[in-house]
Amino acid sequence: MLSAVRSCLLPIIRLYLQGFKALLVQLFSRPFGLPGGRDEQEGLVAVRRICEEYKEAKVEFTKLDLASLQSVRQFVQRFKERGLPLNLLVNNAGVMLVPEGRTEDGFEQHFGVNYLGHFLLTWLLLDTLKDSGKCGCFSRVVNVSSSAHRVGEIGLNDLNSCQSYSAHAAYCQSKLAQLLFSSHLHQELQRGGFPLSSCAVDPGMVDTALYRHLWTPLSLVQSAIARLLFRTPAEGAATVLFAALSPALEGECGGGYWANGRRVMTSQPTFDPQLRLSLWETSVQLLGLQ
Repeated sequence: MLSAVRSCLLPIIRLYLQGFKALLVQLFSRPFGLPGGRDEQEGLVAVRRICEEYKEAKVEFTKLDLASLQSVRQFVQRFKERGLPLNLLVNNAGVMLVPEGRTEDGFEQHFGVNYLGHFLLTWLLLDTLKDSGKCGCFSRVVNVSSSAHRVGEIGLNDLNSCQSYSAHAAYCQSKLAQLLFSSHLHQELQRGGFPLSSCAVDPGMVDTALYRHLWTPLSLVQSAIARLLFRTPAEGAATVLFAALSPALEGECGGGYWANGRRVMTSQPTFDPQLRLSLWETSVQLLGLQ
């Protein structure tokens, strides 16, 4: 009896201790400073603010719901119909610690939104990204991941967390999946000699609505310390913008995982080529791609 309880509890305790370690690292890392979504109202407000600050900016908002594969396909179709180049794709949408649920296509929400939606979006835009890049000015795909990937595990036989559900484990799995995808994509692009790179980035702990699904006591603590220790949205965006725009990631120097303006090491599973390939092939199959 005792051994059975121990075998069930120890993995859970280990997961949360590692998660707490990742939390501390993020909390006390210095902010790195530089400045299509689902919520249409917020998107239009953002467009207006940008245009007010930069009078000559040409900015548009187009609705895209990554929880819906149909929405992703419709978004890409509308974009391609305009015949525009695409030099930069930032995969930034995400959910965290949401209650157990499914997307409209039947995928677990973290896996569906944080990973599969971005996978499909990137896949459908790859040709445009490749055609838009050139030697000395590569196009880029920037995948916003998290240090939470370090405690993530990929269960290829249960990617939708059907056997057991933990919001924390599902979130960490989705962030690890993003890194595996980013790494495999970059490798394939290099092999093909395309003027396009793929990297991943950790923005740190940012004071946004992403934490709204925290357990109530933790939510109260988070609210109390967020203004003191968390990064502002502008600070959180800085590393993302660095990965998107810095000459340090140009051409053959692209790829990797970045935090605070530096290339940093990732967890051991990200170095497993078979795991990267297996997840890629499984994702292609789940999305019905060729």
